[in-house]
Amino acid sequence: MSTEQAFERLPDQATADESWTLLRTLLGRQRRRFLIAASELDLHPAQAGALLQMDPDQPRPMHELAALLACDNSNVTGIIDRLEGRGLVVRRPYEPDRRVKRVALTSRGARLRDRLLEQVDQPPSGLERLSTTERRQFRDLLRRVVDEG
Repeated sequence: MSTEQAFERLPDQATADESWTLLRTLLGRQRRRFLIAASELDLHPAQAGALLQMDPDQPRPMHELAALLACDNSNVTGIIDRLEGRGLVVRRPYEPDRRVKRVALTSRGARLRDRLLEQVDQPPSGLERLSTTERRQFRDLLRRVVDEG
């Protein structure tokens, strides 16, 4: 790469670096919101994360939860043990393969999940400062970044 090409790339790289820093800041703030909400509901963050990955109408296999939470199956077992002990989930055998256990939310678990979602599923307040057109642009740009990853 020539020096001229390197200088042409620098502003683009600086913009990408600044964009990533801003996005990390936004994600960090959202993470804090999540941690506060989990604490207020007397949930360990891993338990709250598991609840958020569950669909109230569709039991999820334990190994699938492990993949979604990016942890070992043994870690998910401990998380589910604690949630089950609180009456928030139940384990059910999977009839086609009885070695597989699926986890289902109880009605109490579904209510707690809804309360958690009320606290963490709100868009950041900064988005309110954007016009409708800017929100669409932001969404479309994020979609492009996510889809290419």
